Amino acid sequence: MTDAVIGQRESLPKKWLYVLATTNPPKGTLDPVSKWLWITRAGVLPMTLVAAAFGGLLAVYRDADVDWWLFSLAAIGLVLAHMANNIMNDLFDLEVGTDTADYPRNLYSPHPVISGVVSRSRLAVYALVVNAACLAIMLYLTAERGWPIIAFALGGFVLSAAYTAPPIRLKKHGLGEPTVIAVWGPLMVGGVYYAATGTIPGAVILASLPYAILCTTVLMGKHIDKAPWDGPAGTHTLPVILGDGPARQVTRGMFVVFYAMVVGLAIAQILPVATVLVFASMPLMVRVWKVYGEPKPAESPFPNPVWPLWFAPHSFLVTRRAGGLLILGMIVGAIVGW
Repeated sequence: MTDAVIGQRESLPKKWLYVLATTNPPKGTLDPVSKWLWITRAGVLPMTLVAAAFGGLLAVYRDADVDWWLFSLAAIGLVLAHMANNIMNDLFDLEVGTDTADYPRNLYSPHPVISGVVSRSRLAVYALVVNAACLAIMLYLTAERGWPIIAFALGGFVLSAAYTAPPIRLKKHGLGEPTVIAVWGPLMVGGVYYAATGTIPGAVILASLPYAILCTTVLMGKHIDKAPWDGPAGTHTLPVILGDGPARQVTRGMFVVFYAMVVGLAIAQILPVATVLVFASMPLMVRVWKVYGEPKPAESPFPNPVWPLWFAPHSFLVTRRAGGLLILGMIVGAIVGW
């Protein structure tokens, strides 16, 4: 084996990490794994993995009888559903003319069709294949747990598809942000909990809301970033409706609600006391809070691979840090009971 071949193999993990960190394709030859990670925008999948883990750990904390095989299938289904949704969003936004060469979607990461890497029909095939895998998992879980699985799965699919798909296009009417709260909270966390335990206590739905709200700050940031393009195009996201300044303050308020709800739910013993570990993310939160206190700069003051996105990656950093700490707190709570 030549040194060149060995070097090429060793560089693949670096390429994959680059795609996961930036949602952009790596330089040079695009290997199949990098291509798939890029097309599915796998860099944002950790938010879904945290939601799935959160549902399972809630079950452990509540001393529920957990079927770990069904939990694993549900978690895999969530990740596949998120991948399928990202692909479908690119298809639908391209179809209705939202995604163009000079729209932020193609600027912070090349659109797979506009960039010429895949055809529209091939992208549609990818969506069908991944959705078919999700359907198979849904049918199996339904056979094991009953019809509520269908309600969770179809609820998530319908809301996710309607987010960009005509004629509804929830994003266009200021309903995209509430949709994310519903999907990342009750539908994802609640759905995984039900698949794992066969029950769905109201306390679990309530417990799912803080993290869902935290995830929605990423979308709020993204829509603030895209507002100069969305407003003139008639896409009335919540930041377009509110205006730049109020939208930034609302996002700040969502951060406050996340931390406050974790404390409140811990006091109510719905979440373990250990989940207050999320406050270890406050140094980062303070920096991001300051970012949201000012309008978006004309240019990024530092190298930014996802520019013109500015607020969204800052929200994502907080979501990743605080979400990881939330899971750590849940693990501690599941082990020691507090």
